[in-house]
Amino acid sequence: MQIRIQIASILVGLVLLGVIFQLIRRNRLQEKYALLWIASVVIVLVLSVWRGLLESFAACVGIFYAPSALFLVALFCGMIIALHFSVVVSDLTKQNKTLVQEIALMKEELHRRAGDRARRKPVDRKRRR
Repeated sequence: MQIRIQIASILVGLVLLGVIFQLIRRNRLQEKYALLWIASVVIVLVLSVWRGLLESFAACVGIFYAPSALFLVALFCGMIIALHFSVVVSDLTKQNKTLVQEIALMKEELHRRAGDRARRKPVDRKRRR
Protein backbone atom coordinates (compact mmCIF):
# COMPACT_ATOMS: atom_id res chain seq x y z
CA MET A 1 0.00 0.00 0.00
CA GLN A 2 1.34 3.39 -0.93
CA ILE A 3 2.26 5.64 1.95
CA ARG A 4 0.08 8.51 0.64
CA ILE A 5 -3.00 6.31 0.59
CA GLN A 6 -2.20 5.03 4.06
CA ILE A 7 -1.77 8.55 5.45
CA ALA A 8 -4.93 9.77 3.73
CA SER A 9 -7.01 6.89 5.09
CA ILE A 10 -5.64 7.42 8.60
CA LEU A 11 -6.39 11.16 8.45
CA VAL A 12 -9.91 10.58 7.11
CA GLY A 13 -10.53 8.04 9.87
CA LEU A 14 -9.27 10.38 12.58
CA VAL A 15 -11.31 13.30 11.25
CA LEU A 16 -14.42 11.12 11.10
CA LEU A 17 -13.78 9.93 14.65
CA GLY A 18 -13.49 13.57 15.76
CA VAL A 19 -16.74 14.47 14.00
CA ILE A 20 -18.52 11.55 15.67
CA PHE A 21 -17.33 12.62 19.12
CA GLN A 22 -18.39 16.23 18.44
CA LEU A 23 -21.85 15.06 17.38
CA ILE A 24 -22.15 13.01 20.56
CA ARG A 25 -20.94 15.90 22.70
CA ARG A 26 -23.50 18.27 21.15
CA ASN A 27 -26.31 15.70 21.58
CA ARG A 28 -26.78 15.45 17.82
CA LEU A 29 -25.97 11.72 17.78
CA GLN A 30 -27.02 9.24 20.43
CA GLU A 31 -24.39 6.96 21.89
CA LYS A 32 -26.19 3.77 20.84
CA TYR A 33 -25.98 4.82 17.18
CA ALA A 34 -22.48 6.23 17.52
CA LEU A 35 -21.14 2.82 18.55
CA LEU A 36 -21.62 1.48 15.02
CA TRP A 37 -19.83 4.47 13.55
CA ILE A 38 -16.98 4.26 16.04
CA ALA A 39 -16.56 0.53 15.44
CA SER A 40 -16.47 1.09 11.68
CA VAL A 41 -13.91 3.86 11.93
CA VAL A 42 -11.73 1.82 14.31
CA ILE A 43 -11.80 -1.14 11.88
CA VAL A 44 -10.77 1.11 9.00
CA LEU A 45 -8.07 2.77 11.13
CA VAL A 46 -6.65 -0.59 12.25
CA LEU A 47 -6.49 -1.78 8.65
CA SER A 48 -4.95 1.53 7.59
CA VAL A 49 -2.23 1.44 10.21
CA TRP A 50 -1.53 -2.29 10.12
CA ARG A 51 -0.45 -2.83 6.52
CA GLY A 52 0.27 -6.54 6.95
CA LEU A 53 -3.24 -7.26 8.19
CA LEU A 54 -4.77 -5.34 5.29
CA GLU A 55 -2.59 -7.13 2.74
CA SER A 56 -3.40 -10.52 4.33
CA PHE A 57 -7.11 -9.71 4.23
CA ALA A 58 -6.85 -8.58 0.61
CA ALA A 59 -5.03 -11.77 -0.36
CA CYS A 60 -7.55 -13.89 1.51
CA VAL A 61 -10.47 -12.24 -0.29
CA GLY A 62 -8.66 -12.30 -3.64
CA ILE A 63 -8.09 -8.58 -4.04
CA PHE A 64 -4.75 -7.76 -5.62
CA TYR A 65 -4.60 -4.08 -4.68
CA ALA A 66 -4.73 -3.78 -0.86
CA PRO A 67 -6.26 -0.25 -0.68
CA SER A 68 -9.24 -1.61 -2.61
CA ALA A 69 -9.79 -4.03 0.25
CA LEU A 70 -9.83 -1.07 2.63
CA PHE A 71 -12.58 0.56 0.59
CA LEU A 72 -14.44 -2.76 0.49
CA VAL A 73 -14.34 -2.95 4.29
CA ALA A 74 -15.50 0.67 4.57
CA LEU A 75 -18.34 -0.01 2.12
CA PHE A 76 -19.36 -3.10 4.07
CA CYS A 77 -19.39 -1.10 7.32
CA GLY A 78 -21.52 1.56 5.63
CA MET A 79 -23.97 -1.08 4.46
CA ILE A 80 -24.26 -2.48 8.00
CA ILE A 81 -24.95 1.01 9.34
CA ALA A 82 -27.54 1.66 6.61
CA LEU A 83 -29.25 -1.65 7.39
CA HIS A 84 -29.32 -0.83 11.10
CA PHE A 85 -30.85 2.58 10.45
CA SER A 86 -33.42 1.02 8.11
CA VAL A 87 -34.53 -1.25 10.95
CA VAL A 88 -34.67 1.71 13.34
CA VAL A 89 -36.71 3.79 10.86
CA SER A 90 -39.08 0.86 10.29
CA ASP A 91 -39.65 0.52 14.04
CA LEU A 92 -40.23 4.26 14.38
CA THR A 93 -42.70 4.18 11.48
CA LYS A 94 -44.71 1.44 13.21
CA GLN A 95 -44.65 3.35 16.50
CA ASN A 96 -45.70 6.54 14.72
CA LYS A 97 -48.63 4.80 13.04
CA THR A 98 -49.78 3.35 16.37
CA LEU A 99 -49.52 6.76 18.06
CA VAL A 100 -51.50 8.45 15.29
CA GLN A 101 -54.23 5.83 15.59
CA GLU A 102 -54.37 6.23 19.38
CA ILE A 103 -54.56 10.02 19.07
CA ALA A 104 -57.38 9.70 16.54
CA LEU A 105 -59.32 7.46 18.92
CA MET A 106 -58.73 9.87 21.81
CA LYS A 107 -59.89 12.83 19.68
CA GLU A 108 -63.01 10.92 18.70
CA GLU A 109 -63.72 10.18 22.34
CA LEU A 110 -63.19 13.86 23.24
CA HIS A 111 -65.50 15.02 20.45
CA ARG A 112 -68.12 12.49 21.52
CA ARG A 113 -67.94 13.64 25.14
CA ALA A 114 -67.95 17.30 24.12
CA GLY A 115 -70.99 16.61 21.96
CA ASP A 116 -72.79 14.99 24.89
CA ARG A 117 -72.01 18.00 27.08
CA ALA A 118 -73.08 20.45 24.38
CA ARG A 119 -76.45 18.77 24.13
CA ARG A 120 -76.93 18.92 27.90
CA LYS A 121 -75.57 22.43 28.53
CA PRO A 122 -78.31 24.50 26.88
CA VAL A 123 -80.86 22.74 29.03
CA ASP A 124 -78.78 23.37 32.13
CA ARG A 125 -78.28 27.06 31.24
CA LYS A 126 -81.99 27.63 30.81
CA ARG A 127 -82.72 26.14 34.18
CA ARG A 128 -80.15 28.41 35.86
CA ARG A 129 -81.66 31.62 34.51
